[in-house]
Amino acid sequence: MSEETIPPPESPALPPVRDWPALDLPGTDFDPVLRELMAEGPLTRIKLPNGEGWAWLVTRYDDVRTVTNDPRFGREAVMDRQVTRLAPHFIPARGAVGFLDPPDHTRLRRSVAAAFTARGVERVREQARSLLGELVDAMLEAGPPADLTEAVLSPFPIAVICELMGVPAADRHAMHTWTQLILSSAHGAEVSEKAKQEMGAYFSGLVALREDSTDEDVTSLLGAAVGRGEVTLEEAVGLAVLLQIGGEAVTNNSGQMFFTLLTRPELAERLRSEPEIRPRAIDELLRWIPHRNAVGLSRIALEDVELHGTRIRAGDAVYVSYLAANRDPDVFPDPEAIDFSRSPNPHVSFGFGPHYCPGGMLARLESELLVDALLDRVPGMKLAVPPEEVPFKKGALIRGPEALPVTW
Repeated sequence: MSEETIPPPESPALPPVRDWPALDLPGTDFDPVLRELMAEGPLTRIKLPNGEGWAWLVTRYDDVRTVTNDPRFGREAVMDRQVTRLAPHFIPARGAVGFLDPPDHTRLRRSVAAAFTARGVERVREQARSLLGELVDAMLEAGPPADLTEAVLSPFPIAVICELMGVPAADRHAMHTWTQLILSSAHGAEVSEKAKQEMGAYFSGLVALREDSTDEDVTSLLGAAVGRGEVTLEEAVGLAVLLQIGGEAVTNNSGQMFFTLLTRPELAERLRSEPEIRPRAIDELLRWIPHRNAVGLSRIALEDVELHGTRIRAGDAVYVSYLAANRDPDVFPDPEAIDFSRSPNPHVSFGFGPHYCPGGMLARLESELLVDALLDRVPGMKLAVPPEEVPFKKGALIRGPEALPVTW
């Protein structure tokens, strides 16, 4: 056979592009599309309801940690692209921490790191416990039935993140309203963007006021960093907005956590009788709860990268699924089961790599306080309606119950 007739080596066929619609899933059901994608292989291709084109999806635990920690996959390059995405509106602010790569990302995160260390979070523990006690008192005084979301699960994280951020109590309601509008896709892009601008303007004023502050709350730390010329006011505001919004995600997560405990009373009973296992149980619930719809922010391959024998080309969009990674049977035996004795439990519910959620310790603290307060002080608590009648959020990026009707 002459050289001319030797066929070129075949490159592996690309996996098909799968449509991933925006599903409003009931309760804590795991996304059936994601389950299929996980079964199809470690690397699949997806098309989400908005944006343009297709993107790679990475679902295995080790691969998710590799991609999120590899500088060859960047966030900044997303800025100028209409990548396929879940959200109908996508207006990233240039310089926002979610769209920065190191070293800028590292510099910006460093400016607030002190507030989110174990010591920084401990600083608000007693205040948080006291705020929570008042909310539970008020709910018990009003008597059953109650909406647990409205009475406790929504106001508590708002109060705590505002405390950590340094937002005065009088402004908490406005913060909550802005956050709800930003996190929902139901009102349209203009309403969400207006809310984001208003929250940004608020933080711009607050951070500027605190350039000489020596306090340890987030806006004071940002103000001081701006004053020293380490970060710009625009960067500080972008980070403040992201942290404030992220703080409220605890409402949805804890809503799913208590829905799970109330629909599986044997789990709640075990936590009442064995309080020492609660921290480990909370980690397992955080692993198991499907806290978001579809996927979050994408990354862009900055050069060709090979994964499982497949070439991801420079410029390709890549998503990771932390939900899928948390159900990887190679890391979590019997991943569908809620196992309070699971150890080790290296879940990635708060992400991984440089963009790991800075509020992870705070969210854990809040979850522990909520479990302690509600299980110990409301021992007879149960759902006031059948589980299928609990309304769950529609058109939300972060999943959770709209209301959680309880009685005792």
